[in-house]
Amino acid sequence: MPYASVRDLEMFYEEFGRGQALLFLHSHYSRGLLAFSGQILPFSKRYRCLFPDFRGHGRTRCEDLRWSSRRIADDMPLFLDALGIAQAHVVGYSCGAYVGCYLASKYPDRVKSLVTIGGAAYPHSEGCEDYLPEALLRHNDLDFIETARTRHLDAHRGDWQTYLTMTVEDWKNHPNLSEEEWKAIACPVLCVNGEHDPYGSCQELRQRLPEASVYQVKGGGHRPHFVGEQIDEVNARILDFLADVDRRSSKV
Repeated sequence: MPYASVRDLEMFYEEFGRGQALLFLHSHYSRGLLAFSGQILPFSKRYRCLFPDFRGHGRTRCEDLRWSSRRIADDMPLFLDALGIAQAHVVGYSCGAYVGCYLASKYPDRVKSLVTIGGAAYPHSEGCEDYLPEALLRHNDLDFIETARTRHLDAHRGDWQTYLTMTVEDWKNHPNLSEEEWKAIACPVLCVNGEHDPYGSCQELRQRLPEASVYQVKGGGHRPHFVGEQIDEVNARILDFLADVDRRSSKV
């Protein structure tokens, strides 16, 4: 299984397809492929699709268990460097959308376009403390704990409490881009949110990114790109957006 050496990390990733690089950035509590299983086949027909496990997540290994969305964004240019990639399209879901915004703002030359799914303009932290280790134990939510423990075992090496605490901390504090950071996002952007997404909306993102294209998925929730949700229409809209960006860039 492939690993890339990135600063203090051995970053696990999976790769499918050929062509221009397309970097998929996963959500909290998830890892590379789990957040995008419904995108592998349609997108890998056109792009070199990369699915890394973030710092602190999945099968990525590091001695330091601390992480944040901003720190993960700083890892991504070095991950691309390790694979010999100068620039990539970026698709981020939930936490991955925040990472994508930080990445596009701070490293604009590395991001050809940005798609956010279930993104937000500010933290939506209602209920996050219910996922702290002590709260999960108090409510006897052992299935959730076991999933977190096993899914991210390589990353936290058995310290699932720190993993869950770091996740809640990140949930409470991100995204927190300054006005200048939002303005620094210069690439084409598509924001996708479900109509009933409790963690963000197209409208709030449009206020921060007035040039962005927005797509509100009718009847959708936080993860409209998942299998069993509005996957076909979301995939089609994103693929059309990427193709349009590629056509425009080829004429420059």
